Amino acid sequence: MKGLDPVVSTAWLASRLGEPDLVVLDASWYLPTSGRDAAAEYRQRHIPGAVFFDLDLASDARSPWPHMFPDNDEFARYLGSLGVGPSSRVVTYEGSGTLLSAARAWWMLRAVGHQAVSVLDGGVTTWCAEGRPVRQGVEHRTPTTFRAALRAGEIVTRDEVRDLLATGRAQVVDMRAAERFNGTAPEPRPGIPSGHIPGSLNLPHTGLLAPDGTLLRNEALRRRLADAGVDPERPVVASCGSGTSACALLLALETLGTTGHRLYDGSWTEWAGSGMPVEPRV
Repeated sequence: MKGLDPVVSTAWLASRLGEPDLVVLDASWYLPTSGRDAAAEYRQRHIPGAVFFDLDLASDARSPWPHMFPDNDEFARYLGSLGVGPSSRVVTYEGSGTLLSAARAWWMLRAVGHQAVSVLDGGVTTWCAEGRPVRQGVEHRTPTTFRAALRAGEIVTRDEVRDLLATGRAQVVDMRAAERFNGTAPEPRPGIPSGHIPGSLNLPHTGLLAPDGTLLRNEALRRRLADAGVDPERPVVASCGSGTSACALLLALETLGTTGHRLYDGSWTEWAGSGMPVEPRV
């Protein structure tokens, strides 16, 4: 099936709402310390026709690490329960205004070969700022059948990250806030120290955005990457706290037309939680 642009505008989506093959997913998710409830916010306000994509339900519940990619069949059943089929055009969005989680849902679909998926630029924040309609309550789509098979090479393991850094064959880019990366602010998950993977670069996911919450345009995006020491023409492994905001970088690189970049799914929680080297050493 023909793909969609990685990012679509609110005007693009507004002109297509209600088309039968279009599935809109509210993929909002928030850090445990945020005090926000994504599902409750969806019930209070969502784009008409949108169904709620629960990142926790779309993750491997058996893993000790949060948000690890689920079993193919489990992921396929979950998507099918939301009405996502093989011929669906999918648009994901979120309510954070910071590109925290919608790109994760986008990447998950792309990772199993579903090309017709985009992220709504600016999310529901921009949608509402423009005075576009919203609904309350919970919406459902007719369940369907989806088949998922995670493509080889989409995910990098902890040991692969270590080896890639040792050989210089990839750039590991951590999308957490600078204070967490530098070890000066605590992690939101108990028992996990702050700091970073030795040799990794830092580019907070919020740095990919313009002041209005939309993704930086290409020239400004390239400058932001360069300022962080990231070369989009070289292989990138994206990381964060739990493999969620890291996907914002993969989305941004896709908009620049560069390919072959991958995700460290376990990210900092797995790395630091499994006794790997940490900087700064305290």
